Amino acid sequence: MIGSESKQDIPTSLPIGNDVELSELAVRFGGEMIGPNVLLHGVAPLHRAGSGELAFLSNPRYVEQVAQSRAGAVLVHRSDLAKLQHRSTCSWLVVANPYACFARAAQLFSAQPAYQPGRCASADIDASAQVPQSCQIGPFVSIGPGVVLGERVKLLGHTHIGAGVRIGDDTLIYSRVSVYDACVIGARCIVHSGAVIGSDGFGFAPDFSSTGGQWVKIPQTGRAVLGDDVELGANSTIDRGAMDDTVIEMGCKIDNQVQIAHNVRVGAFTVIAGTAAIAGSTTIGKYCMVGGAANIAGHLTIADKVIISGGTAITKSIPAAGHFTAVFPFMPHSEWEKNAAVLKQLSKLRARLRQIEFAFFNKK
Repeated sequence: MIGSESKQDIPTSLPIGNDVELSELAVRFGGEMIGPNVLLHGVAPLHRAGSGELAFLSNPRYVEQVAQSRAGAVLVHRSDLAKLQHRSTCSWLVVANPYACFARAAQLFSAQPAYQPGRCASADIDASAQVPQSCQIGPFVSIGPGVVLGERVKLLGHTHIGAGVRIGDDTLIYSRVSVYDACVIGARCIVHSGAVIGSDGFGFAPDFSSTGGQWVKIPQTGRAVLGDDVELGANSTIDRGAMDDTVIEMGCKIDNQVQIAHNVRVGAFTVIAGTAAIAGSTTIGKYCMVGGAANIAGHLTIADKVIISGGTAITKSIPAAGHFTAVFPFMPHSEWEKNAAVLKQLSKLRARLRQIEFAFFNKK
């Protein structure tokens, strides 16, 4: 995470784009400027920010850092302003959501990679593909027959786009991404290196009637469909549907190394953290948050606005919004062994307790 919550050794600021006055940010983000109007050239965490940089506070644990910060301005919520003003002489930008506003400000300051429309000579583009002149096609990119690209699509080196794929305007696909035949990617998406979109779902029918038996592959004839403004992390995989489509609705943000199986539907603006796995034919609602390494079984329905903690295994449908956790706290291994031994005996302990209850109540 970027900002005061991070303890990592990160650069003092993000790459510099344009200088912006604090008053301009106030107008742009619908906030209130308090204090002198300062010229800002970047963003930084509270403990590293300089006089020309914007920081933010959204976690009360870091209030003490405000007094020590040299930031030119700090993004705060109005409820925190009164207890902060006496701690610092910096300027303030009061907004409803300091963290989200900081992210938008960082986009303004961040220098974007150079966009160079054109086609590298080493790219292999089928004659039937529709590739506007505004697109950037990198080295050794492969574009199959019937592909339709929107305006200003950027395909970086060694990416493969299969037959009949459709990609919306302003989408950026980093190097070594594979998009299988007939898949759809919306506008303004970002797909990071190594991602695979539309590989076969894990579908096999058991046939053990013959000697030895075998698993019979079920053709995966659906598509993988990504809506607008989806971001897909590095080395993540989205399987195509068996007969229907796998659908990632608009605004979803998916972290690195996430597995989404066939016929899954992920509702709009849901976020899924790294190494989570979602089994086939499960539907996840809108505005959900799925923590890292969480596992969701197949054929389930998860309601809108559900939060699933990292490492949690979900084995039943969740019909209403809420926060769900099933992670056993870590402990020294010797203690874990003792507790595990008790857990293995729970069924016997339950039976003994029932016998005691039966004997006690029958005496009465």
